[in-house]
Amino acid sequence: MEKKIKESVGTLLAHIIKVDNRDIEKEAPLFCDIMGQNFDCSHEEAKDFLYRIVNEEYDLDEHIEIINQALCEDKLSKFHLMEQLNHMIYSDKISPEDYKIFENIKNRLFSCD
Repeated sequence: MEKKIKESVGTLLAHIIKVDNRDIEKEAPLFCDIMGQNFDCSHEEAKDFLYRIVNEEYDLDEHIEIINQALCEDKLSKFHLMEQLNHMIYSDKISPEDYKIFENIKNRLFSCD
């Protein structure tokens, strides 16, 4: 389950980079720091993971559901994840789409409360 959560959290964070067509090299340090803090990933492992996610297709709703199920009773972890997602959004240009995504994720994660 830990691997699924790791992949899903990474996908949420990388999604912001992907939808905004951000410079991956510029965003990688923040992504790697967050993944390292949450999942003890090395910088290299996290960066490889980021490139893989940005270059593949994924179902964002599926990843939100995995996180929601894993953290359904853990509001503090959900708030922490939302804080990290917000940090990723603020790390570069901010688009209205970013906050639509943020609100959608927030609403879905806190729907089981």
